[in-house]
Amino acid sequence: MSSPLRLVVLVSGSGSLLQALLDAVAAGRVPAQVVAVGTDRADCTGVARAQSAGVPTFVVPVADHPDRGAWDEALAARIAEHAPDLVVTAGFMRILGPAALASATFLNTHPALLPAFPGAHGVRDALAYGVRVTGSTAHLVDSGVDTGPIIEQRTVTVADDDTEETLHERIKVVEREMLVDVVTAMATGGWRVEGRRVRVGRA
Repeated sequence: MSSPLRLVVLVSGSGSLLQALLDAVAAGRVPAQVVAVGTDRADCTGVARAQSAGVPTFVVPVADHPDRGAWDEALAARIAEHAPDLVVTAGFMRILGPAALASATFLNTHPALLPAFPGAHGVRDALAYGVRVTGSTAHLVDSGVDTGPIIEQRTVTVADDDTEETLHERIKVVEREMLVDVVTAMATGGWRVEGRRVRVGRA
């Protein structure tokens, strides 16, 4: 039997995506192990979730470094300490630089159907544009903002009375399920990148 996929998860906020992964791993649904959780904020709720699950944590605040390049190198070093097979950015609200990106393969989920509505306000932007369908995208991370190769997308219908908050809550449900499913597929069958396409389960 192959070893479980080693995951490092990066978080900045409440950690609900992280919790979905931790729960799925604990239930034996995902052949993976969360070996560490990292954050850029000492007050991150996601860190408390990790500690409750007995997962090692680390904090790399941007303010502790002279510039973004130095922070990126420090983050890369902390990630490398845990030798991950895959790094999941689960609500991690920082753009990764070249040092971090060179240290591992990164998986992200975004609350819109990329390439539409990238960036920090994907739900608000989709709602303001008047789309009738939005959703969530799982993609690999590159040097751009939500521009990496897409792995999977799932849709959510926009209701006439939706607010940003109500729409985002429904997207989060889909996003958590999709993240668990994508990590399971990657852990089970591997992956390879062919240009803009990611082949999961056929690596």
